[in-house]
Amino acid sequence: MRGLRAGAAVVAAVLLAGGAGGCTLVSPGDEDQGPITVGTTDTVTSLDPAGAYDAGSWALFSNVYQSLLTYAPGTGSPVPDAADRCGFQGKDLRTYRCELREGLKFGNGRELTAEDVKFSFDRILRIKSPQGPQSLLDTLESVGTTGRTVTFRLRVPDATFPFKIATGAGAIVDSSRYPADRLRTGTEADGSGPYALKGYRPRSVAELRPNKNYQGAVKHRGGDVTVHYFRDAATMSKAWKQRSLDVAGRLMPPSDIAAHSLSDTGVKLMESAGSETRSMFFNLREGSPLKALPVRRAIAAVVDREALARDVHRRTVEPLYSLIPQGLGGHTTSFFDLNPRPDPESARSALSRAGITTPVRFTLAYSQGAATDEEAALLERQLESTGLFEVTTRHVEWTEFRQGYARGDYDAYCVGWLADFPDPDNFTTPLVGRSSSFRTGYANPKVEQLIGATQDSSRRSGVSKDFRAIQEIIAQDVPVLPLWQKKDYVLSSASVSGTQYLSDGTGQWRLWELGRL
Repeated sequence: MRGLRAGAAVVAAVLLAGGAGGCTLVSPGDEDQGPITVGTTDTVTSLDPAGAYDAGSWALFSNVYQSLLTYAPGTGSPVPDAADRCGFQGKDLRTYRCELREGLKFGNGRELTAEDVKFSFDRILRIKSPQGPQSLLDTLESVGTTGRTVTFRLRVPDATFPFKIATGAGAIVDSSRYPADRLRTGTEADGSGPYALKGYRPRSVAELRPNKNYQGAVKHRGGDVTVHYFRDAATMSKAWKQRSLDVAGRLMPPSDIAAHSLSDTGVKLMESAGSETRSMFFNLREGSPLKALPVRRAIAAVVDREALARDVHRRTVEPLYSLIPQGLGGHTTSFFDLNPRPDPESARSALSRAGITTPVRFTLAYSQGAATDEEAALLERQLESTGLFEVTTRHVEWTEFRQGYARGDYDAYCVGWLADFPDPDNFTTPLVGRSSSFRTGYANPKVEQLIGATQDSSRRSGVSKDFRAIQEIIAQDVPVLPLWQKKDYVLSSASVSGTQYLSDGTGQWRLWELGRL
């Protein structure tokens, strides 16, 4: 989900203290000019937090739903939102307790209670949706309540737990409106966030209005916002150039970003450090042509990341040679150390020594994102130009794409990853852990041991060596091939304020910060 800061402090033992949330009034001009219109190519796969674990859904959730904790702009540590305070109990990092603010209400007026919090977490673990966030809560054993107090019992020490419940996985739903054992369908959402969802058309538009019942960390109440969801970057670019949008967010074509000039009148470009990465994942199941390690290592030896950054993404991305991006503790160059430059001959020798017949034929699937067609085409040319591979590229609609790689339908697939929370664990556990979100079939006991060691320490700067060790193993096993990381870019009309706070690598999409000058 979503720049990151190295060594982000974890809240442990010490209670998080939060003051009562206040609000400022919306200026009359905001209402006179109508809702601020925002464009994105992200996709909302579900309005139910138990059934979504993707950037588009969580971006909307951060406005409609409330979590116990959240992130203030420019900070990498969770702060109270629905909670008044939270903290670990004892030093073993296995009991985490939060006390709710008084007077919380859902947008529909119903009181929000500790039982609603317990209900929200319990149903995620009970439903276990393949597209849901249950893997992020794999250390959670049980949730208990006493009055306004919520107590989380963890199976194992997990210093990252506060980060996790500040994400969409911690979204609190109304227990009277959501079924306990299945996903809620339809186009409505009942949350207690800064906004209420007043209208929604899937893959088209979300109409957001300020929630007058909201109490929490957000001090500024935004005006009306209408989010337009575009099927691809080119379509959003056309809408932006026609000025039918006030703000264009994820993901504008790289050529549009690269062509922007500071002399452009009436337009602002905001650039911030980002945590978005893109990688090629490999299907390691039986029957996949990429199950054989020499094949994956040969692919890693051939791919030219510099060309991807230069020729496809117009230098709006940087080549990435590790799971953990630059800016986070534990970042390495483990893939570069093994393959500092594309080397088709070493790939050929490795395949020959393993007795693998060439060309190796496989499918490469991909879905949404800026310049994905061009990226897939260049990867295909790079691989096939060696004579070692025959690649069939396949563009798949996002919802089907996620279901497809979970089923093992594709041999390889390129996926973007937006951090759920600002900690290096979010680039290891969900990508290569035993409960990986990408269902590659990869498992390595040493990696699991190292992941456990990183989660057992509240001093995050002290576990960098374990994260480096994980990445050295991954560079050898190659269940995934990191390609690039990028910054966040937002284009807006010069008359719109607050775009510098819209996103910052924490997974929050702060639509409430937007206003008119």
